[in-house]
Amino acid sequence: MKKALIILAIVIGILLVFSIPCCTAYNGMVISEENVDSKWSDVESEYQRRSDLIPNLVSTVKGYADHEKSTLDAVISARAKATSTTVSIDNLNEESLAKYQAAQGELSSALGRLLAITENYPDLKANQNFSELQSQLEGTENRIKVSRKYYNEAAQEYNVRIRKFPASMIASMTGFDKKPYFKAEEGAEKAPKVEF
Repeated sequence: MKKALIILAIVIGILLVFSIPCCTAYNGMVISEENVDSKWSDVESEYQRRSDLIPNLVSTVKGYADHEKSTLDAVISARAKATSTTVSIDNLNEESLAKYQAAQGELSSALGRLLAITENYPDLKANQNFSELQSQLEGTENRIKVSRKYYNEAAQEYNVRIRKFPASMIASMTGFDKKPYFKAEEGAEKAPKVEF
């Protein structure tokens, strides 16, 4: 009987010795994954802020640039596509992130064409509402860039954590998968051509 208790105590001791690091590793992965999810929400929030500003910008420009209808329509269409393309944090993978990023890239491109209209309309440049909206939009673009950077940093920290040994074994057993990164758009390595 005494021998059985000693063996049971040793088995329980061994289990405790191995379970504490496992619990710590698992809890660390949970914290890291929640951080990634939070940073992703920040990215989506900034894109939503940009989408909310666009109707005001388009309305302001419409009054000055009635015959620039194709550019305005392109912005409205790109905004609709960008807001309809969503990614659930549960379905965040390379492919879904690429689709999301492509839709947002189309919107950025359309906004760039819209803001270029100001060169043809000096009165529009001087309009306080337009200047304020343009400033808000530029600030939002900067916020998006920063949010994407923070997301990538959180994803990197999480991905490293789930790939390190022995946490990698726990991650594979408990369903922790690698998170995708935002990447530069194709052609971004080439400097844009500026012509006057």
